[in-house]
Amino acid sequence: MTGPRDIPRVLSIAGTDPTGGAGIQADLKSIAATGGYGMAVVTALVAQNTRGVRSVHIPPVSFLLEQLDAVSDDVSIDAVKIGMLGQADLIEAVAAWLARVAPPVIVLDPVMIATSGDRLLDASAEAALRALVPLVHLVTPNLPELAVLVNEAEAADWAHALDQGERLSRATGTLVLVKGGHLAGPACPDALVDAAGTVPGQARIVQVSAPRIHTANTHGTGCSMSSALATLAARHGDWPRALTETKAWLSDSLAFADQLEVGGGHGPINHFHWLWAAAGTHPAAPPGAPPASPPGVLSPSASAGP
Repeated sequence: MTGPRDIPRVLSIAGTDPTGGAGIQADLKSIAATGGYGMAVVTALVAQNTRGVRSVHIPPVSFLLEQLDAVSDDVSIDAVKIGMLGQADLIEAVAAWLARVAPPVIVLDPVMIATSGDRLLDASAEAALRALVPLVHLVTPNLPELAVLVNEAEAADWAHALDQGERLSRATGTLVLVKGGHLAGPACPDALVDAAGTVPGQARIVQVSAPRIHTANTHGTGCSMSSALATLAARHGDWPRALTETKAWLSDSLAFADQLEVGGGHGPINHFHWLWAAAGTHPAAPPGAPPASPPGVLSPSASAGP
C-alpha cells in the first residue's frame, strides 16, 4: 500500500442502483463522505429499488474494458473498489486490467448472495471470483459469502466466523474483513484478519466493535463500507485506522438512516449525516443516537489481538 494521500482518487467498479442506496451510487457517496474523489465504471445496469431487484442488463465485456482503459489512461488511481461482477468473463477482464494497472489499494466486495439467500453467480463465475481474491488487498464478504468462499456452512457465531476468515486469508494471502452484521446481540463487531502476515507489524486480528444500530434502513451497507475502506486506506496508508474510521462513520450513517425516508422497503443509510449536521440542516438526532462526526473522529472501540 502507498500513501497517505489527502484526496485519494478512488475508482468503483460495480453495478447501479437507480434509487441511490447501493452499488455505484452508494460507492460515490461513501468515497466523497470519507474524503476521496470518486470515479465509476459500470459493470451492470440494475433495475432495483428498496424492495428488491427487478432486472439486470450487463453491457458487453468490450465496453467494460473501454471504460476501465478510459480512466486508467488518464487518471492516476489511488484505490479501486470492486462490487458486482455477474459473469466469469467480466471477472476475468477486471483481473487482467488489475494486473496491468496495479492499483496500490484494491478492495473486493464479493457480491455472491442475494438478500433472499439465493446464489447470484453460476459455477464458472464463482470459480473466477475465487481466483480474483488473491489479486486484491482486502476482501469484504458478509457471512453467507464468506461461507461460500471457504466452501462451508454459514458461521453461527463470531468465533466460527473469525476461524473462516483466518483460513480464507491464509489460503489466499489476502486481508479479510470479517463482518458481524448478520449475527445477533447488542454489539456489532468487525475484524481485519491478516493470517497470511501481508502487513508487516500488524496484529493477526484487529477487531473493532460498536453498538448494534436497530434500523431497517440498511440498503447498501456492504457497498458503502467497502468503498469507505478503500478511500481511507488510500488516505492513511493504514488498514486498522481505515477500519476504525470506517466503523465510526458507518455507525453514524446507520443511526441517522431513518431520517431519510427513502422508499418503502429497506432504505439507504445516511451517507452525509455529519455534513448536514455541521451545516445546521440535519434534523434532530434520534434518541440514543451517537453524535454525528466526520471521518477522522474515532468513536468505536478498537482492539488488536490475539
